[in-house]
Parts: sequence; C-alpha cells; structure tokens
Amino acid sequence: MNKSKRPFTKSKRSFRRRLPPIQSGDRIDYRNMILISRFISEQGKILSRRVNRVTLKQQRLITIAIKQARILSLLPFLNNQKQFER
Repeated sequence: MNKSKRPFTKSKRSFRRRLPPIQSGDRIDYRNMILISRFISEQGKILSRRVNRVTLKQQRLITIAIKQARILSLLPFLNNQKQFER
C-alpha cells in the first residue's frame, strides 16, 4: 500500500477569482435594465443567490427591482418564446 505523507491536502488547482457581479457604484433599481437583465434566466425566472454570487441584501434588492420592472411592464413575467432550429 502506498500512503502519502499528507493524506488531506487540497489539490493544487489554479483558479481565477470571479469578479462580483455588482460593483460598488451600481445602483440596484428597476430602471437599471442592463444590471437587472443579468439576473434573469432565459425563461424569465429570477436566478438564485448561489448562481448570482451576490449577498443576501443585494439579492433582496434585485428581486424587488425585477418585480417592480415586471409590474411596470419593463420586463416580461414569462419568456415562453420557443426557438425552433431546423
């Protein structure tokens, strides 16, 4: 049996740190469509906090902004346009 000296070492993977999706100067607002549209899936659903990599406070503000934009018909509630590839 071949035992290594350090059985619980982490693998030495190099990884690039992801930049936060919301910069310090960005305002989370229903009018900021460029920012809001990054947190919506192809179907029009709000993406989860884990996927977005944002804080809890930011996710709450994003959710409120998306819902306000939907009510004011700036965003669709659903995006059911099916694209057929032939």
